[in-house]
Amino acid sequence: MTTALFPRPIAHRGLHDRAAGIIENSATAFEAAIAADFSIECDLQLTSDGVPVVFHDDDLERLTGKTGPVSAIASIDLTATPLLGSMTADCPQRLTDFLAQIDGRTLLQIELKHQRDVAGTQLLARATAELLKAYAGPVTIESFDPNLLTQIRQFGFTGPRGIITYDYEPSDADAGLTDEQRYTLRHLLHWHETHFDFISCDKDALDLPAIKFWRALGKPVTAWTIRSKVEAEAARPHVDQIVFEGFDPLLAS
Repeated sequence: MTTALFPRPIAHRGLHDRAAGIIENSATAFEAAIAADFSIECDLQLTSDGVPVVFHDDDLERLTGKTGPVSAIASIDLTATPLLGSMTADCPQRLTDFLAQIDGRTLLQIELKHQRDVAGTQLLARATAELLKAYAGPVTIESFDPNLLTQIRQFGFTGPRGIITYDYEPSDADAGLTDEQRYTLRHLLHWHETHFDFISCDKDALDLPAIKFWRALGKPVTAWTIRSKVEAEAARPHVDQIVFEGFDPLLAS
């Protein structure tokens, strides 16, 4: 269960452990992943001054205790705000600082988070592409949003790009999608625009026909989020690598 593109299991938001004071998407979690010889998955949001920062939520409260959207806070303020529960007082990092920390020591799977408007989408894609031009380490880009995959390529990113997907059954998380949009996303019918290089699929949607089809044609598939040996074994026949948290897949194998 490996591929040339994803040779090592991928630590979801770094090798984090909140009970031990190691918070997701933090410098400490990333160092822990590198020390354990894992690849790293992380997330990028855009601050009010147009700076990509390593942060998962579009809202500040869960991770910092502040209120309001990430898009309404300046990067200088967000990157000076400690992550709740961090034993080392880690703060969110600018993409530039994150890249300097990793410095090519492991593969990166960077998720571009969906933005609230067209301008934010373009700015995140452009800013990320520009910053990655100077980065020499192995890096892939992924997103749920096909527009972000298309635009980061247009802004000059030439590395592997992946679509993140799931079954798109109606839920509160995607209540704004039309039936047509769900159908397109579920069946990966944006291929003619995105030309994705890999697929990152919810572990519960690996039996979708589109996933099986594209993997049969040679597109690598990673599965998220795997949280146990049992889930890893269930996913193994259907994927090329796992995105994991909460257990050590090397010890469990």
